[in-house]
Amino acid sequence: MAHAAKQTAAKHPTKKAAPKFRLSWRGNVSFGLVSFPVHAVNAFNARGSDYHFHQIHAGCHRRIEHRKVCPVHGEVSNEEIVSGYEIKKGRYVEIEPEELDALRTEKERSLAIDAFVEPDEVDPVYLDGRMYYLAPDNASAMEPYVVLAEAMEKEGKYGVGQIVFSGKEQIALLRVIDGVLHMAMLNYEDEIRPPREVVELKQPSGKAAKVKLAQTLIKHWSPREFDFSGYEDTYREKVKELIAAKSRGKVIEPPPPPEEEEEIVSFMDALKKSLHHTGHSAGRKTKRRRAS
Repeated sequence: MAHAAKQTAAKHPTKKAAPKFRLSWRGNVSFGLVSFPVHAVNAFNARGSDYHFHQIHAGCHRRIEHRKVCPVHGEVSNEEIVSGYEIKKGRYVEIEPEELDALRTEKERSLAIDAFVEPDEVDPVYLDGRMYYLAPDNASAMEPYVVLAEAMEKEGKYGVGQIVFSGKEQIALLRVIDGVLHMAMLNYEDEIRPPREVVELKQPSGKAAKVKLAQTLIKHWSPREFDFSGYEDTYREKVKELIAAKSRGKVIEPPPPPEEEEEIVSFMDALKKSLHHTGHSAGRKTKRRRAS
């Protein structure tokens, strides 16, 4: 099947699907003798994120401009700007994007899967935050794409490999979300500080009893089903209300301070009182289970 997939892809090398979103990367996904073209789209939706404030002049309320200016010719457009590397003071070598792209070998144009691993074998500490959806880049890529995604989903495995991305070789994690291949970029091991290098710990007295009580609390707060969509950005909504009110010349009063809670005198006391607390915020759609 692998050889056939590669042959099929070779018959239709030129036709590429017109992407609906801005592409972050284009290349192949390969494992064994199977290779098929994909393109990557950023999984992060900036429109659903924070409000972006502009810098304005306090005196006249005009927007501050950030212009691209040549010291000789004044302001220049983006079309007139190229990349350059300074080889000595004031002297540059101009580099075109096509020249950098031409340096990549076929292997460097691919996400080559080296191994398929259990999900818990890759600790979240290695995730660097950049995540992308991969889509088939042409019609012939559809079959190997769908087959690989379903096989990984049924085996419950993640793929790990290397990719040249943003100008350097990086590690990538490939997994399946709702039938779609999802690529997450990883940090190298030597890029992560060892935890005990940063945090020094001292063992507390009576630790065993406190740990056991904390375990009971964890079980008490562990839902049978966890729904991530239950989390909402309530602060963003408040910012939206503030902007709307100020645009109408109104003032929003700050929320009243929370009621003072009963003073807790010890950590053990805090653990015990926590068992009687509701545990989950109202906005989270979780199903509680009884404590053991």
